[in-house]
Amino acid sequence: MTTTGTVTDPAPAPDPDEQIFPPTLREVMLRPRWLAMLALCLAVAGVFAWLGQWQLARAIDSDPPPPGQTEQVRELADVVAPGEYLAEPLVGQLTDAVGTWVPGDFLVVSSRFNDDVEGFWVTGQLRLAGTAAPTSLAVAIGWVPTRDAADAAAGALEDAVAETPDAAVEVRGRLISDEGPGLPPAGADPQEMTRMSPAALLARWHDIDGLEVYRPYLAAISPESSGDVGLDAITSSAPEELSPVNWLNIFYAIEWAVFAGFAFYLWYRLARDAWEKELEALEDAAAAAS
Repeated sequence: MTTTGTVTDPAPAPDPDEQIFPPTLREVMLRPRWLAMLALCLAVAGVFAWLGQWQLARAIDSDPPPPGQTEQVRELADVVAPGEYLAEPLVGQLTDAVGTWVPGDFLVVSSRFNDDVEGFWVTGQLRLAGTAAPTSLAVAIGWVPTRDAADAAAGALEDAVAETPDAAVEVRGRLISDEGPGLPPAGADPQEMTRMSPAALLARWHDIDGLEVYRPYLAAISPESSGDVGLDAITSSAPEELSPVNWLNIFYAIEWAVFAGFAFYLWYRLARDAWEKELEALEDAAAAAS
């Protein structure tokens, strides 16, 4: 018995002249993978843009303090409350404070300059009048060029307070932010104070149970309220008017804008690299086939 089979034609050989059309960069960018990557970059750029807007909004003071505000004498309670930090526009504000000196708390602070001459401040604890709770303000009363003169002035103030302990005094001066505590220089007395810090003074004051204390201190513009104890007035000029534009914040806003632009550039660069690799693979395949 004879069997017959079906003979199939062999598959046509690839035509070496057949043209291969590689994808364009636009086609690659429109693929789902790269569209998802673009969405992620949009989200990141949106966060950067929001941060830039936030910095820009704080770079320009839309309600700057009026010129000369610090030179208008104000009551202490109207400027800052006990325990609060002094706002930047109010540093140097002329203020009146009324109270009595606390005996035993006239302390000397070194490394104080008056017209570029180094000297010493004599400071005191002023127990304010008219407050519901005991409240004190650190006051830099006056300046002297030598330590002996400072100790003598502090002793004279102690004697004056001992004679009239309840005598009220009114001190006018500029409110200054706490300088923070600092270490004395090498070889100096470990108890020496070189920075005007109400926090450091509080640790050495008397009668502080239940006491409320102001964070800033008052630099008296004249030592008259302390009596004739040989103190010079502390040199204290009006602070410079602050610019309503904060250039550092503007620089940060520009940085965030650059970061937002970089997110899009990163997406473009990654997509282009993928496209170029795909073209190279197609060229290598065509070369191998030929």
